[in-house]
Amino acid sequence: MTINPFEFRTVPSIEVKWGGAQELGTIVAARFKARNALLVTDAGLIKAGLIAPIEASLKGAGFTVTLFDQVVADPPEHIVHACADAARSANADIVIGLGGGSSLDIAKLAAILVESEQPLSEMYGIGKVSGSRLPLVLIPTTAGTGSEVTNISIITTGETTKMGVVSPQLYADFVLLDAELTVGLPQIHTAATGIDAMVHAIEAYTSKHKKNPLSDALAREALRLLGANLIAACRDGKNRAAREGMLLGATLAGQAFANSPVAAVHALAYPLGGHYHIAHGLSNALMLGPVLRYNASAAAPLYAELADVLGIEGSGNADQRSAAFVEHMLTLMEESGAPRRLRDVGVTEESLTRLAADAMLQTRLLTNNPVDVQEQDALNLYQQAF
Repeated sequence: MTINPFEFRTVPSIEVKWGGAQELGTIVAARFKARNALLVTDAGLIKAGLIAPIEASLKGAGFTVTLFDQVVADPPEHIVHACADAARSANADIVIGLGGGSSLDIAKLAAILVESEQPLSEMYGIGKVSGSRLPLVLIPTTAGTGSEVTNISIITTGETTKMGVVSPQLYADFVLLDAELTVGLPQIHTAATGIDAMVHAIEAYTSKHKKNPLSDALAREALRLLGANLIAACRDGKNRAAREGMLLGATLAGQAFANSPVAAVHALAYPLGGHYHIAHGLSNALMLGPVLRYNASAAAPLYAELADVLGIEGSGNADQRSAAFVEHMLTLMEESGAPRRLRDVGVTEESLTRLAADAMLQTRLLTNNPVDVQEQDALNLYQQAF
């Protein structure tokens, strides 16, 4: 079988180490000459006591540390600019992002804006970033977005709209995976971020235009790890093996979808975040079931393969195995404890029409879906999720 031409990109260096964040100063000092660090995070992690020992480790290794802790969920543009301003004021020569996907996304863009004359408004879209950036280190505290290994940052650009910057400059120089940082994540966030990561793997595996053998291999292993550890991590947040499996799985899924992009689940999830401020992982979880069923008409052979990856018992043809895969995913979501209906998280039935119209703006994502999605289709999917 011949192989279609494809390009695969990812970060140059990843270190996996339980407790590694406590040694961050030593780890980063050995890799970079820079010593004036901007540490990008959120106030919640500072309150949780996670940041103080990491900051102390950096200072102990000779770093000057400026803390930027204003990151919020679904960060708006003014947070990006405030972070870049903080880096400039401190004369930072390296940016370290530590936190959930929002903190990592902000760190990526700040590292670029400090070095670039290009305005943020010109960066939205695919391959629009010009120029270089400061050295960039990313450390995730959730097993979900995969932002630590993607070339994507998602920013809230208006009252209810989100846009993405997608460019090679957003790949970090170094990623530290320390699953100990995820131990304090509450069950509901563990469930939502874990399902988000599974969505990344599934959508990468079924992506219409850039599906490739490397992303496929990563997506399969990501799904195997996530499927095997999600419920254990939700039931016992201190389970080290489950936490490590989830974090590695989320990162592998991130590498997969950075090169074989996500599709309709994400396109329909973004308006939920924009209008209702539902966390990104949870909005993906809410839309996954309806979209899986909708896409099965084209994706059944691939879903059948993923049923085998998850070790789902039974046999049958592609359609039967595909149906078993969809049912298994629904069962996993039920067992994880994540909310299952839009009405359960405050979405009103009257807003579904507006959500469907907004989803149509996500052309960057919808073009990757294995089945075409029109506005009426989107409305039907929201109604099924309601």
